[in-house]
Amino acid sequence: MSLLTPLGLLAGLLSIPIILLYMLRLRRREVTISSTFLWQQILQDNEANTPWQKLRRNLLLFLQLLILLLLAFALARPFVIVPAISAGEIVVLLDASASMNATDVAEGTRFDEAKRRALEIVDTMGSGDNMTIIRVAGIPEVLASSTNDRLRLRNAIEAAQPSQSSADWGSALTLTRARANSTDDFNVVLISDGGLGTATNLPTIPGDLRYIPIGQSSSNLAITALATRERPGEEPQLFSQITNYGDEDAEVIFDLRVDGELFTAERFTVPANGDLPITSEALPDGFTILQAGLTIPSDSTIPDYLEEDNTAWSVPSGTTIRRALLMSPANLFLEQVLRSLPGVESFKGDINRGLPRIEFDLYVFDSWLPDELPDGDLFIVNPPSDTPLFDVGAITSATDNIMLKRDDPRLTFVDFDDVEILQFVQIRNADWADELITADGGPLLLAGEVDGRQVAVMTFDIHNSDLPLQITWPVLMSNLMEWFTPRDAISVPDGLGVGSPLAIHPPFDAETVRITLPDGETRTLDVDRETLVFAETNTPGIYSLEVMQGDTVLQSAQFAVNLFDANESNIAPLEEINLGGATITEAETEEIGQREFWPWLALAGLIILLIEWYVYHNRLRVPTAG
Repeated sequence: MSLLTPLGLLAGLLSIPIILLYMLRLRRREVTISSTFLWQQILQDNEANTPWQKLRRNLLLFLQLLILLLLAFALARPFVIVPAISAGEIVVLLDASASMNATDVAEGTRFDEAKRRALEIVDTMGSGDNMTIIRVAGIPEVLASSTNDRLRLRNAIEAAQPSQSSADWGSALTLTRARANSTDDFNVVLISDGGLGTATNLPTIPGDLRYIPIGQSSSNLAITALATRERPGEEPQLFSQITNYGDEDAEVIFDLRVDGELFTAERFTVPANGDLPITSEALPDGFTILQAGLTIPSDSTIPDYLEEDNTAWSVPSGTTIRRALLMSPANLFLEQVLRSLPGVESFKGDINRGLPRIEFDLYVFDSWLPDELPDGDLFIVNPPSDTPLFDVGAITSATDNIMLKRDDPRLTFVDFDDVEILQFVQIRNADWADELITADGGPLLLAGEVDGRQVAVMTFDIHNSDLPLQITWPVLMSNLMEWFTPRDAISVPDGLGVGSPLAIHPPFDAETVRITLPDGETRTLDVDRETLVFAETNTPGIYSLEVMQGDTVLQSAQFAVNLFDANESNIAPLEEINLGGATITEAETEEIGQREFWPWLALAGLIILLIEWYVYHNRLRVPTAG
């Protein structure tokens, strides 16, 4: 045994004043009395009246000296030399991915076991060692940075929690490399079940890498796919897949809930190391949330050690396809731009046959109008005659001084400075419309809502302009299509994987986007760009999204986040890992460490102090009459 701070033994010198206090005799006060008869017994005392007396056996004195001895040794920090995994400048990478929630260890989860192994490394740190703790989850997190403070390290490790997402080992190793210094004594200890994923292709990090494998079994059943499809005129279809990562065939109950109500529950046998696809075409129409779950039958002997991948969610695809009908004598420019716009399914009609009987979301009339306007959104180009919505006046060539309503979102990034227009028709009695683009002779583009539909009117034949040759032409058409039927803010028909970012495309007039997480908490994003990115998808479940303009909800949608990650569901622990082309096996205790036991001495001192307090107060008790 050795001492880290031997000067702490000097505290033992405090035993001298303690002993002296017990030898010190109380001074007697002289008092004048009338007679000494009653004091004869005292007068027979043969001891000299000195300030000191002989030290006698005393239990309190023994206990107090013992307490002082224990505290002095605690201050001296005694330790013994023990084998250690690592020493020097140590970085501990603590795997906190979803697979570390597996319960195939003796006590608790794999993450609990990983924390116990990390605490063992802390306990064997030498006086010159420093340690950094990095929790590796979807986003690596430094829990404690390069410190020798064991209490701080222990608190950081004990407070760590596992995640439900994949681990970003690439970022974690990059962060570790950034902490490597010029010293030769730089060591990295990786505590994991071995599922590093793409990190196996990364170059190795400086210093020595030690690997502590966690886990014992590969037995796990998981839902690895869940998707729905709904085609026009057909019932919604379901596709799901169950994967057995264990080495034995396993029985499982697969249940399906539609909007919270149990829809079906069936028992299946999933082959060892195999997949079981499940399809269904009997889903009810109009459902909003589909939840699938796995349950192990009570009579099954095959364990399922990871529960995080036993539940999956799906929502019907909310992608909006705008069906647009073009009625025109011949306008290649309009045909091409409608075909190129995302989310628009364009059709071309025959003006000689009139409008088809099939209904469309948007009707584009170019230099032609039907006898009766259909019930739908309208985009009228170069109107040839009056309609119930407006009157057509004379043709004018007063196209100078073109002005745009710059603050209107339908004209975002639209520039008419270089556009030349030969002539246009004048429109009257269209009070319902906003004049978006005007010239000296009147409006060139009007748009507004009337009779419950959206209507836009372009008052010139685009062949009489160079607009189709300008970059602003597809921009203008895209803006108008966005206004007619705003595109969906999100498009994730099959949901997201845990930790995957979500791209949000709010409409022009949106101000904020509010997202409700599966636990009920909300996040609010300000709309300050065309595309927003939401990255807080670290929890599986259903997320709700609302696109807001003030307190008005412009759009709402739901999307599912699932743990469809074979790297996490395949919980088979690896006894060795490959990093930077090198194979790294389980770490051995090759270093020399120090195990201190001063906390036990301090605890023993506290217990004896309580005994001393009890003995002292017990002596002060006044005997009661029998």
